[in-house]
Amino acid sequence: MLSAHAADAAVAFPQITVGMNTANTPQEFTNGVQVMIMLTILTLAPSIFILCTGFTRIIIVLALTRQALGTSSLPPNQVLAGLALILTFFVMAPTINKINETAWQPYMKNQITQQVAMDRALTPMREFMMKYTDENEIALFVKMSGMERPKNIQALPTYILLPSFILSELKTAFKIGFIVFLPFLVIDIVVASVLVSMGMMFLPPSIVSTPFKLILFVMVDGWYLVVKSLLEGFVR
Repeated sequence: MLSAHAADAAVAFPQITVGMNTANTPQEFTNGVQVMIMLTILTLAPSIFILCTGFTRIIIVLALTRQALGTSSLPPNQVLAGLALILTFFVMAPTINKINETAWQPYMKNQITQQVAMDRALTPMREFMMKYTDENEIALFVKMSGMERPKNIQALPTYILLPSFILSELKTAFKIGFIVFLPFLVIDIVVASVLVSMGMMFLPPSIVSTPFKLILFVMVDGWYLVVKSLLEGFVR
């Protein structure tokens, strides 16, 4: 027991301190600012990942599909978010591989500087966003920013390309959601009309229509069709 107590007493715990010291050189101040910028980027990384990829379109379409089925809590939000993340990684795999080959690996091998690595990583992301951004959204933000019309889309600043891409993804997601809603809306209308004609006005139509919508969705392999349409939308 004494030996065990002595061993416990010999354990040294690290002391963590957080503070601000005076920078003696401009280089020390610059390094501190870079650390703060990197921490800020890491904090905003989830939002950047959601907005700069196909996650927005995928999660909206999946949520609208669930709402069209009339099952407000099935599948659960965790399942929809997980499926959306997996599909997003699948869609973004070529872009991520390109970033890894051109930016991350050379930077880890000290072949390029941090600024060059960031520029190289931004290029594939810009190419992805340009591919799925409509011209109307780009024209809107170019006009609102007051800048001159760029010669081509490659000369478009990122701060204009990003909101244009987000609006385009929202528009595309709701277009797909509208198409998904149509057959289920027809079922709701038919069921409601039948119930009214039978004098069963106090019976909620959703109770009767939900089983029919589930049967239709299972018979046509609905999740396969929804995921297929989402993936085909990113392959063009």
